[in-house]
Amino acid sequence: MAQTSGKPSAFLLFPWGLLSIVLMLTLNLTLSDGWFRSNWSWVTLVLIIPAAIFENFKIGYSTMRIMFMKVIYSLLSFLLVGMAFGAALAGWHLEQFQHVTGIEKISLPWYVLLALVVMLAIQVAQLFSMLKAVKREFMQLDPDQ
Repeated sequence: MAQTSGKPSAFLLFPWGLLSIVLMLTLNLTLSDGWFRSNWSWVTLVLIIPAAIFENFKIGYSTMRIMFMKVIYSLLSFLLVGMAFGAALAGWHLEQFQHVTGIEKISLPWYVLLALVVMLAIQVAQLFSMLKAVKREFMQLDPDQ
């Protein structure tokens, strides 16, 4: 009989969604002029679908360490996307309303924003699924049930 260890695998603890968001923002910042603009659909497809599948594997595991790390990585994802969106909005505001030109600004095209919103929606859906798993686990421990 095989004995399983109590430690979750590194595959379950790795932040697949956060990595996908970081790669998407990095590719947008470094390759925005040529290659990324013409191949954005393939890049986002390659980044979103595997990240969603790998993050979905975590839902079946209800250990507290996996859930805690998932919440932390989701919060970091929201923080990173919020900072990128805020920087892009600040650059747009400086250019449109204060008429400051010649500044370096972050440009987030619509397809990058769409991909980021999809990734954040996946993160939120998975967080709610994990909350349901926590509730189920606590209900099993309740002696009144």
